[in-house]
Amino acid sequence: MQTTSGAQRNPGIDLLRGLSIILVVIHHLALRIPLMQTGLSAVFPTMLLKALNWDGGKGVKIFFVISGFLITDHTLRRWGSLGGINVFAFSARRACRILPCLLVLLGILAILNLARAPDFLFHHDSQTLPGAIFAALFMHLNLYEARTNYLPPNWDVLWSLSVEELFYAAFPILCLLGGRVPKLPGLVFALFALSSPFAEWQIRNASDIWQDEAYGPGISAIAIGVCAALLAHRIPPVLFAKLTPWLGWAGSLGVGLYLVDGHVLWLTLGYATPLFFTASCAALLLAFHNGWGKATGSGFLA
Repeated sequence: MQTTSGAQRNPGIDLLRGLSIILVVIHHLALRIPLMQTGLSAVFPTMLLKALNWDGGKGVKIFFVISGFLITDHTLRRWGSLGGINVFAFSARRACRILPCLLVLLGILAILNLARAPDFLFHHDSQTLPGAIFAALFMHLNLYEARTNYLPPNWDVLWSLSVEELFYAAFPILCLLGGRVPKLPGLVFALFALSSPFAEWQIRNASDIWQDEAYGPGISAIAIGVCAALLAHRIPPVLFAKLTPWLGWAGSLGVGLYLVDGHVLWLTLGYATPLFFTASCAALLLAFHNGWGKATGSGFLA
């Protein structure tokens, strides 16, 4: 994707985004076909297969961090500062990227539901087709599921979009406030990012659905991506160059450790574990943004 400032796609960030997508796809496949019960068990360690089997939620967290980083980076490149954002242009661009595919998808799901296709029917009395469509369009499908139980998988995957859309609605408002108080957006996003342990603690006794799909942890992950992008534009180049290898290796180690055996980290860090993971993702994004691993990433993607 080409921005007005001429910035091109970053192979390292694309690599991390690809990893998040693969983790989600493997997770959804493994719900039907557990990896430990396939021929893969003769090739790969059980620990790795178990991790891959349940790493879908972690993949979504990675995607949230990337989303916050890229939206902020593009905003700074396009308008020079957060306070200079054009709210209407920003919102129009988001709508053009999301709504066409979303509307087509909802149309297909609605037709299949009305046609009584077995895997597209709702199985709970409190769920209705108009209710699910309204929830998907107005940023609360995750809340709808928490209240009514899981929707069919083809609907359920839209829960993360509700978190993203809430961020897209709030982001330009906070940026505009930054036009009056320049340091306010950075402070607010930093508070959201650091609120991750509290957000995780707050839902500790919630239903499994809400623990997976609540707004708080998702917004915290997006916010740490925002903070990383703000740092990328403010760290002096000389210092950034010195820090880049350290950020890259530390981020890789943190992300890898959590993906392979997050249980160990939970035993050590408790509710701060997701913050450790998203901070590791942010460190990797900063390193990739400054060119770390570019040749390797480009070769791997090729």
